[in-house]
Amino acid sequence: MQSAASFKAFLLKNSTESNLNIYDHLTQLLMKVMDERPHNAVDVIEDMSRDVKRELFQDTQSTLRDLPQTTDAELLAEQQCLLFSRQEDTDQEEELAETPLPNVSEIGFYLEQAGVGLGREEMQRIFLALKRLVETQALPRCRLWGKILGTGSNYIVAEAEYREGEEDEEQITDEAPEEEGREAETQDSEMDPPPQSTYKPPLMVPQEAIGTGANKFVYYVCNEPGLPWVKLPSVSPAQITVARQIRKFFTGRLDTPVVSYPPFPGNEANYLRAQIARISAGTQVSPLGFYQAREEEGDEEDEAPQDSYEVNPDFEGIPVTEMAESLSFWVHHVQHILQQGRCTWVNLAVKPEEESYEEGEADEKEEEPDEPEPEVGPPLLTPLSEDAEMFGTPPWSSRLSSTLTPQHAVAVLRSNLWPGAFAYACGKKFENIYVGWGMKYAGEGYSPPVPPLPQKEYLSGANVTETLDPSLEEEQVLQEALEEQQAAQEEMEETEDEEEEDDD
Repeated sequence: MQSAASFKAFLLKNSTESNLNIYDHLTQLLMKVMDERPHNAVDVIEDMSRDVKRELFQDTQSTLRDLPQTTDAELLAEQQCLLFSRQEDTDQEEELAETPLPNVSEIGFYLEQAGVGLGREEMQRIFLALKRLVETQALPRCRLWGKILGTGSNYIVAEAEYREGEEDEEQITDEAPEEEGREAETQDSEMDPPPQSTYKPPLMVPQEAIGTGANKFVYYVCNEPGLPWVKLPSVSPAQITVARQIRKFFTGRLDTPVVSYPPFPGNEANYLRAQIARISAGTQVSPLGFYQAREEEGDEEDEAPQDSYEVNPDFEGIPVTEMAESLSFWVHHVQHILQQGRCTWVNLAVKPEEESYEEGEADEKEEEPDEPEPEVGPPLLTPLSEDAEMFGTPPWSSRLSSTLTPQHAVAVLRSNLWPGAFAYACGKKFENIYVGWGMKYAGEGYSPPVPPLPQKEYLSGANVTETLDPSLEEEQVLQEALEEQQAAQEEMEETEDEEEEDDD
């Protein structure tokens, strides 16, 4: 008797005409029967067998058939495959050395324990994308800031420190538009001047220098890991001021114009940068004692508010249960943004240096009482327990990641004013992340600001205000007076002519 192996080998023997075997054909036929479950399977088994054979050659029957197009997911997968390719030039010793990137896998693990984050697969792809960003841009430090959701696509945000010499590049790009404006002014001055307006625009608040205040860090964004990173521009006080008054969802395209009232000075890239600055100033927190104020020499510098900090080498950590129970063990380590749109107040009443030299001491004494009072925000490293409530909602909520195993849990902090901002702490380790729509909590509802009253076209006065039309009697009296005045003038001219003739 023949063995089962010989029977299977016979069934697996391919045909010389169709290059098929009966084993695979019967397998596909039985699967088709089980999927469709016809009423009379025995009667239609031959037709189903013919359909199975026809499906194998359906793609090659006609050359006019449209080929399947590559989907967006396949294109993205091809670009993300490059993240997993290892460069041959990189040495193993350089990888073991200290890198500008934190341990993103460890951060993702703690965020997963806290019940937030982006998932292990996406965190791994983001880590490889951040690694490529650091290598291409030569960044000294870089971290995952978070993810801002959009209606079309999302933004993955990376926070990095400025490189040496990058400040000069930013200043050059900022000065270019001013020169173009001056050229336009010179061209306009050659033409006839337009009528002057009494409107006085508000004073322009100067932008903070690169590496200070709201522009302390530089931010890069991309829609998906593997796509190119785009550097966001610096933020100006005017952009932060208007961003506080509007509410707009992001579209996922940086060049999209922001249509709002008040009008926003920029596109979506500038609006995204302004929202990142606001979220960082309100939600970037750390355990009490992890950072300490940087000591600076000089008595005058000690009186000024501290705007820098350094890591405290003597920090030993705070118990997780205490950090989950009290907000006094958490502090802000990012400067507060004032109402002026800056982290440090600037006096707009001070005139430029050229005019200050020409003025006398008497003028300076007269201007001193009119100077506005400097605005002072909360100092750096202020505890969260001093944060004020808004709309009857506490600004923060704290908890343990697990009450069943508190000895292995982490302290989790959630912002109620900026939904999507989270922070965790465990021993000497902590991290901040934001995953949300980039919108601040506005209470029960949001109402846009009302436009200002229209400016008056003219000032009321004797030369401008219209008078009432005269009546018929008044017109007659006026006409008689004009006729008498004209007759008297003619008589005076005649008498003057007669006197001239007598003299001759």
